[in-house]
Amino acid sequence: MSQTDIAIIGGGLVGASLALALQQGARERGWRIRLIEPFIPGGEYQPSYDARASALSWGTSQLYRRLGIWPCIAERAEPILQIHVSERGRFGATRLDARSEGVSALGYVVENAWIGRCLWQALDDEVVIRDCPAEVEWLTPQAGGYRLSLADGRHLDCALAILADGGRSGLREQLGIEVRRRSYGQSAVIANVTPGISHAGQAFERFTDEGPVALLPLAENRCALIWSRPDADAQALAEDSDRAFAGALERAFGYRLGGFRQIGERHLYPLALVEADEQVRSGLVMLGNAAHSLHPIAGQGYNLSLRDAMALAAALLRSPAPPGDLATLQAYLAAQRTDQRLTMTFSDRLVRLFGHPGAALAAGRGLGLVALDLLPAAKREFARQAMGLAVR
Repeated sequence: MSQTDIAIIGGGLVGASLALALQQGARERGWRIRLIEPFIPGGEYQPSYDARASALSWGTSQLYRRLGIWPCIAERAEPILQIHVSERGRFGATRLDARSEGVSALGYVVENAWIGRCLWQALDDEVVIRDCPAEVEWLTPQAGGYRLSLADGRHLDCALAILADGGRSGLREQLGIEVRRRSYGQSAVIANVTPGISHAGQAFERFTDEGPVALLPLAENRCALIWSRPDADAQALAEDSDRAFAGALERAFGYRLGGFRQIGERHLYPLALVEADEQVRSGLVMLGNAAHSLHPIAGQGYNLSLRDAMALAAALLRSPAPPGDLATLQAYLAAQRTDQRLTMTFSDRLVRLFGHPGAALAAGRGLGLVALDLLPAAKREFARQAMGLAVR
């Protein structure tokens, strides 16, 4: 039987970021952290055309600066210098510009594998024990924390168990934690694409009657595509030939970047707004997609999860109590609720506003985009939300 102070179940970007945020304080307090992950991340980085990427807001880049790993991440980070928001077939658009906001970039787009490599290289094995590959099959509450039963027959007792194992967390379900799920009736088609002309650091959010098209700048003049469509349409697009897919994308997005010359491997993800009914219990925390999952329309999901992780680390290290103390965990969640509500509402309202095809509402959306472009205060607030700074 092994023991540890904190067990982080899930060593992906959120779990590894939390481990790094806790690392120095845990060293000072004599805590030991166990990071449990079924897949081995952070190994030899192999650049790939089809590598999945995340949009990191300006606020997220600052959090990683404080953790000391931004220089590493920045080696593969493509800056977002402008964001262009428009609606197909309607007048009105708004543009956000990094220089206007007084920052070097509104955000960055980075391959997930590279972020994982930077995080795992920064972890200190004397403080953060990496149990990988390993999988937790069962969580049992007990006095002073939880007992983890691993797939290889081992058991681990901890004062605090943190579920960061994704939106389909079987452990969350096993513990009887219900989720509220509202399907958008859409799936996201995710792929990397190469436009005919340089993206020049521009990100695009293009709303159409069938669903929004987002293009984010990547290195080597690639763009990360997130195209939300009704489920049946998305399935058909995912199965189309590259040529047919490029044609459909050009009809939806237009030719601001010329035609699309290369289409990468496509992935399909059903879209829903999901929130766990409980995010904390005595000795237990839900984090990342296990706690909440957002529509990717505004690129806020990972950035919110990282802010949650940083707030949790700060709360644990401020408290004189053991890491699983319920009052500490409840205080963390109460402090973070405003950020969660604002961010989830912002994303959900964008989906509802721009997902409705009605003509009257469409005209109002166009006027709204024009007004947003003309009103500095409103535009700045919109920019701050997109940069992950609205509630900071």
